[in-house]
Amino acid sequence: MSLLQVGEAKERISAAHKPISETENLNLNQLLGRIISRDILSRVTQPPFDASAMDGYAIHERDCGKEGISLEVIGEVSAGQVAGQTITAGQALRIFTGAPVPDGASAVIIQENTEQIDGRHIRITSAASEGANIRRSGQDFSNGQPLLKAGTQLNARSLSLAAAAGHGTLDVYRRPRIAILATGNELVPLGTLPGPGQISASGGIAIAALAQENGAEIIDLGIARDTRAEIQDSVKRAIAEKADVLLTIGGASVGDHDLIRPVLGGMGMELDFWKVAMRPGKPLMVGRLGEMLVLGLPGNPVSSFVCALLFAEPLLRKLGHLPPRNREASVLLEESMPTNGPRQHFMRGVFTDVSQTSVRALSSQDSSLLQALTQADCLIVRPSYASEAKAGDSVQIIRLA
Repeated sequence: MSLLQVGEAKERISAAHKPISETENLNLNQLLGRIISRDILSRVTQPPFDASAMDGYAIHERDCGKEGISLEVIGEVSAGQVAGQTITAGQALRIFTGAPVPDGASAVIIQENTEQIDGRHIRITSAASEGANIRRSGQDFSNGQPLLKAGTQLNARSLSLAAAAGHGTLDVYRRPRIAILATGNELVPLGTLPGPGQISASGGIAIAALAQENGAEIIDLGIARDTRAEIQDSVKRAIAEKADVLLTIGGASVGDHDLIRPVLGGMGMELDFWKVAMRPGKPLMVGRLGEMLVLGLPGNPVSSFVCALLFAEPLLRKLGHLPPRNREASVLLEESMPTNGPRQHFMRGVFTDVSQTSVRALSSQDSSLLQALTQADCLIVRPSYASEAKAGDSVQIIRLA
């Protein structure tokens, strides 16, 4: 099977999968970052009544615009109360922020613009215009008014709006369920010090974090040894837990111990493509097992992360109704780069200025170096068979943050 170009691989993955249509109804305190599945209409009018915007005194329209007059204070009302009195000319009602404006009142004069004459009277020291410091009923929104459109990603502000509009729960799209399986006899669990010939299973934590950043729910399948039985049991668990995507790490190449492809093939996987013209990450495998998409990532943690960034991230965002994440940019190259070979190269690079308009490649591009990946700000994209790039040339990058 010939190597597929990166762009075509991305298009084939995207075209073959539709956004998740299943929804769930959850409490507002569970919905940060979630995508609403239908338009949200207000269930109330806000404010539900004419309310005072300040602490002060409610006054009649005939007393608006007048300075130096004295008014009789006939009572007070605070938030949560309803004034029983009706204001007439020459009267004032002590009122606090958020309290309903009493009948007959046309303005609220702030307390700083009054002075106390005695226990029953005040004097206006600076006049208030009609309507001053009153929040009118429905000034924010009205009952039945559309407030949030389907497809909106909920943040702190939109959640507050939904709460004010009388909602305690909302319908949202279900998160994509992503099962992650690391394979290899050499792998040990996180936090376990490797013995001779062993390494930590560090690739899975990066893939899980990236998936969570993009709205996914993680099903951790742990580590499967290089045996058909263990791999098959793990895949059966992913199916039982109704994973939308199975992400395998390692075992997708052609070695005697690379069993992912034959095991999945034996379970009925329909292979879409295998191997992409890129580095790092050539042995990428994509297929479908029933309703579950399979992405077989390379075992090398740098290669697996680059493949996940390029292929899994856009897929997860599409499944979860999230907008595409634009990581691409065009910047200037600070140092020359040699010609490239037949595979598109994603080189780890760092910005060389605070404006992030200039970049250079890290000195070592070995795909096993996690520290270099952590130090990198971006991936410098070198097309297949690209000619030498000189300092000052424009290059495409993929931002890592």
